[in-house]
Amino acid sequence: MARREPEAREDFPHGFHLSAADERLLRGPVPIHALRWAAAAVGPEAAVVSCRALAGGTSSAVHELEVIDAEGRHHRLVLRRFVRRDWLAQEPDVATHEAAALTAVAPAPVPTPTLVASDPDGSMVGVPAILMTMLDGEVDWDPPELDDFLRRLAQALELIHRIPVPADGSLPPYRPYAVQLRRPPAWATDPDVWLRAVALAKRPVPSAERVLIHRDYHPGNVLWRDRRVTGVVDWVNAGVGSPWADVGHCRMNLAGRFGQPAADRFESLYRAVSARDDEYSPYWDAVASLGGFDEASGSLHLNAERFLAAALSRL
Repeated sequence: MARREPEAREDFPHGFHLSAADERLLRGPVPIHALRWAAAAVGPEAAVVSCRALAGGTSSAVHELEVIDAEGRHHRLVLRRFVRRDWLAQEPDVATHEAAALTAVAPAPVPTPTLVASDPDGSMVGVPAILMTMLDGEVDWDPPELDDFLRRLAQALELIHRIPVPADGSLPPYRPYAVQLRRPPAWATDPDVWLRAVALAKRPVPSAERVLIHRDYHPGNVLWRDRRVTGVVDWVNAGVGSPWADVGHCRMNLAGRFGQPAADRFESLYRAVSARDDEYSPYWDAVASLGGFDEASGSLHLNAERFLAAALSRL
């Protein structure tokens, strides 16, 4: 889960701009009792010998740990602590959910982290937490060859959608995040785009399809080495729903970083590798852009307006 910080640019990826308070909360030191819990999960007499915060992401505190066990073997692990009280108030079982997701995707044909231990109620760590293996590779926000990058992103996503849905109901059904936008942002250049997009996002979900979905699939959660995908991380939002939900979320992120043509190309590549011939609904673009955000959200910007305008043009 190593994350290479991208170069500074206007369309800076999500999770690399933090307030001072969030920097302390998410990137600050890990409490000693949490490190002791992680070491004990590896085995008796194991010890954490290094700990560093991983860049990117704003929802939880994520640290890379190096642990040495009693036999002198080194283990590279990732400790995720759910430190945001607002998230825990809405989803108190979030660690249980991620543990179930990691278990479900263990047989995936694309590498995923292996669950090592979980503290679902925070009784050991202080907050709910997950300990998992660390995958090889780095996030790449500046690929040397964009079309090959998009093709491999699409291939990896199609492999994820092949994973069997757990029969025990441990993963929740897809539900769009609530649209909280009450009015267009003050800076909007075309307020009608926002009003029409909100109406689109509030329509019923256009598909009852049930496959395993990542729910937060985008370049920031895909690892690379030598231009090949080495893993997909951050499974905390995984669920069961239409694969187009993942496509739309990734399209939104691609459009913001690389422009609308990259988003459209990704869609066509996914369609090719999955052999799908059903129509893609612009609903998925609208809910990806607007779900959970209000008009003051820093995630809404001019790129989002352009993306929404492109979605509405498909109606």
